[in-house]
Amino acid sequence: MSAPPSDPALCDSSPSVVSIHSARLRLYLPAPSLAKAVLKYYWENRDHLSPWSPPTPPGYYTEEFWRLRLAANRAEYVEDRSLRLLVSPADAENIIGSVAFTEFRRGPSQACHLGYGIDQAHEGNGLMTEALSAAIAFVFSRLAMHRIEAAYVPDNQRSARALERLGFVIEGQARDYLFINGKWRDHVLTSLTNPNVTEPGLAR
Repeated sequence: MSAPPSDPALCDSSPSVVSIHSARLRLYLPAPSLAKAVLKYYWENRDHLSPWSPPTPPGYYTEEFWRLRLAANRAEYVEDRSLRLLVSPADAENIIGSVAFTEFRRGPSQACHLGYGIDQAHEGNGLMTEALSAAIAFVFSRLAMHRIEAAYVPDNQRSARALERLGFVIEGQARDYLFINGKWRDHVLTSLTNPNVTEPGLAR
């Protein structure tokens, strides 16, 4: 299995502005002004994403919620706490997915957690793997993370295959790991490590 590329094609990685490009996609840290478009994506995919998602907070399907959330996401990136990206086609503005790196842990671990989702109409053509590959390259090369962790419900074989293609290694299974779709569910635990970071350090 090939590792993600050492560096993605980038437009900007300055505080609160991130734009990452792959052959077919653009990944970016959205501004609060995109709240309506983000709401549209999550509303249209609510049935598709809910089997793999935790409970949504109050107001989740409102434009005001997303204005506040997107502003908070930018603040978290500036504070080196998370990077929550949206995915659009390279030649269009519509949102077709999300990639989130959260729970940043610096110091000796240099690690974070990965979550992601894609529009139901765009499944099965490699776009999620392409988006993840570009995003992981950014997190390894620009944010100097050493380890990315990802967990999936055992029934979610699409996630299992995508993570395997990217080189994630299964480390075990956690019982009742997360409350997903109405119940506590076991998860398969995986990780991917960065061979190019030899000691803790922030490369932004």
